[in-house]
Amino acid sequence: MKTAVIPEFFARLKKAMPEPETELEYDNVYQLLVAVVLSAQATDVGVNRATGPLFKFVKTPAQMVALGEAKLIDHIKTIGLFRTKAKNVIALSHLLLERHGGEVPRTHEELEALPGVGRKTANVVMNVAYGEATIAVDTHIFRVGNRTGLAPGKNPLQVELKLLKRVPDEYKLHAHHWLILHGRYTCKARTPLCPACVVNDLCTFKGKTVAA
Repeated sequence: MKTAVIPEFFARLKKAMPEPETELEYDNVYQLLVAVVLSAQATDVGVNRATGPLFKFVKTPAQMVALGEAKLIDHIKTIGLFRTKAKNVIALSHLLLERHGGEVPRTHEELEALPGVGRKTANVVMNVAYGEATIAVDTHIFRVGNRTGLAPGKNPLQVELKLLKRVPDEYKLHAHHWLILHGRYTCKARTPLCPACVVNDLCTFKGKTVAA
């Protein structure tokens, strides 16, 4: 994709989705962090189904620690890798209490020092909770970046760095959500809905689908 058309690419996504938001459900930054950790290799719908009842009474790291790993597993056992995720959530909750006064830190370094928190999770928290212009590359954004020609890369980090370089500053804050929602509902993995795509003519994908 030529650099000259990228502003138009995001202008159209913005027009289609003026106020993009995460589809994970949460009431505070701590719950957001937990939800994002649980969302690895899982759907937002599946995570919300599990955290809905849980988040009604677990709103802080202290409450999560008090709940304990075994009871947490009971709440999240419908989510993939639930045992590992439960262990990480309890461990990161302990560290938040010990090192950060129960608050979720604001830097990449501090976030990625927490169990179960990688670069993608840190980027989501920094963007959604703290308004930082970070771009977390998940499977949808990786696909959209490569398929459209917007930010080709062999791995998520390459795509992220290319997006940070190519996305105009005025669109960086919401770029993560525009791209993930576009990938989730339009630029789908198996059968992209190219005829309904608002950026069809700007996309360089050679295997575009056509209207039936």
